[in-house]
Amino acid sequence: MVPVDTPTPPGAAIQPLNEPPPELSAREWHLRIDPLLVIATVGLVCCSLAALFVSTQDDVPGQPHYYVVRQGIYGVVGVCLMYGVSRIDYSRLRQFTYPLYGVMLSSIALVLVLGSVARGSRRWIELPFFNFQPSELGKLLLVLSLAGFMVNRMRTFDRQTTARAVLIGLVPVLLVLAQPDLGTSLVYVVGIAAILFVAGAPVRHFAVLGALAAVAASLAIVVPPMVGVTVFHSYQLQRLTSFIQPSSDPSDAGYQQAQSKIAIGSGEKTGRGVEDSTQVGLEFLPEHHTDFIFAVVGETYGFAGCALVLSLYALLIWRGLHILTIAKNLYGALIAGGITVMLLFQIFVNIGMTVGIMPITGIPAPLLSYGGSSMLVTFLSVGLLQSVHAQARETVARKGRAPLF
Repeated sequence: MVPVDTPTPPGAAIQPLNEPPPELSAREWHLRIDPLLVIATVGLVCCSLAALFVSTQDDVPGQPHYYVVRQGIYGVVGVCLMYGVSRIDYSRLRQFTYPLYGVMLSSIALVLVLGSVARGSRRWIELPFFNFQPSELGKLLLVLSLAGFMVNRMRTFDRQTTARAVLIGLVPVLLVLAQPDLGTSLVYVVGIAAILFVAGAPVRHFAVLGALAAVAASLAIVVPPMVGVTVFHSYQLQRLTSFIQPSSDPSDAGYQQAQSKIAIGSGEKTGRGVEDSTQVGLEFLPEHHTDFIFAVVGETYGFAGCALVLSLYALLIWRGLHILTIAKNLYGALIAGGITVMLLFQIFVNIGMTVGIMPITGIPAPLLSYGGSSMLVTFLSVGLLQSVHAQARETVARKGRAPLF
């Protein structure tokens, strides 16, 4: 955690927000980027393309490389966005805290009016080139707006500060739940908690918030059906509970996880290869290009492929946490903390549901699952991490200290 008025810890480069930001030349910027973060993100995109090449050849008749080509385009555009955002001084975004919050709310609310319906959910707005999911962009906008609010208003951390931050975050959570999109709303909640934690919220505040959340969830499940109001659909409740007893209904609610575990287990050490991947090739594995793409990696490339993906994810999270510790100011630390914890939560839940230890919530694997909105927003987030990293290294270099790793 990085409190507001604490002295600079050894090896860190925290500076006041009102200090003029250092200007980076092109050469200086290239020396300040985090190459390991670039390797992690580009490596995950390459793994995604390899998995999509295996699993989607027969999904679109006459276009065996439909998903691979589009995901490749998203990856190239995402790298360009990451580069562009990383050249921006992130501290200047603080002055747009409330406009960013307004854009987030309006875009999520707009999907409830103009969004297309798919499988009972209204989450996407159809655009000429791809389906835009505002709730994905909302993850990043929530981090930026809530981090700006905390820095602007926080002098001493009291109950009012925590309550205001939670209320600000709960508005988009409720809008996303109305779509309905339980998985993304949980990511929002985790992002709110991460920013509060990095900002220095007392443990007792988290205890009270956890108790209130448990009570609210219980009431939301029990009370609304008694008065004829649907909050959680039956399929959502089945997905949340089927992983506890997957064998009780393997042909219905437990089918997806059962097939996923079969796929991962059959891959063994080095995988079954492209030709012998029966779970993927015979289409037993559902949502093999989105929610369960990690199972595709497990069956096709085995333990070796899964280890590579998990190593790249570990590298991504490690660099995010490192950037959190070297941020030049509190605003940068909050941004890095919110982004990193959101990514970690998505990785844990997605891979956890493929191996049967987490419920199926529809959360994609960052940079691995197919999807333009998810990939582009993740690259934007990584670009902000690069901006925090570059500014921190430049600040240390200008003060004549040892370079940060």
